[in-house]
Amino acid sequence: MEKEVCVARVDAYKTKSGNTRFVLREDEGNEYTTFREAIARQAVAAEGRRARIEFHEQQRNGFTNVYLDGVEPLEEDDGEHRDADEAAWEVAVEAAPWLVGTREPDQPIPAKELFQRLKPFQEEVAEDIRRDGEE
Repeated sequence: MEKEVCVARVDAYKTKSGNTRFVLREDEGNEYTTFREAIARQAVAAEGRRARIEFHEQQRNGFTNVYLDGVEPLEEDDGEHRDADEAAWEVAVEAAPWLVGTREPDQPIPAKELFQRLKPFQEEVAEDIRRDGEE
């Protein structure tokens, strides 16, 4: 079977036999299991993004196991599906040298201070993105 999902996270568990079981959890709460590292790497690459997954179900001891057979991360449409806040943070981080006043400060800037400088700019950019989308 095949399905498009948003990959929420991928977890790894050691089994009693010493193997590693990888579990892909999608945003709707469904879980898909694989023991294959190559598929697990594909799943990890898709974390936080949409992906097309291939899977099959197998009945075993009265339970239905859902096994992951493949993961293909899907390309995003030039940011159309990106959250305005996420895009605004990317802009704020790129603008950080101008907001801080230098590309190479003499001393590290404490995280809270940097956040206080970037956050108002990020909020303004996010609001501008939202307004542009309404027009």
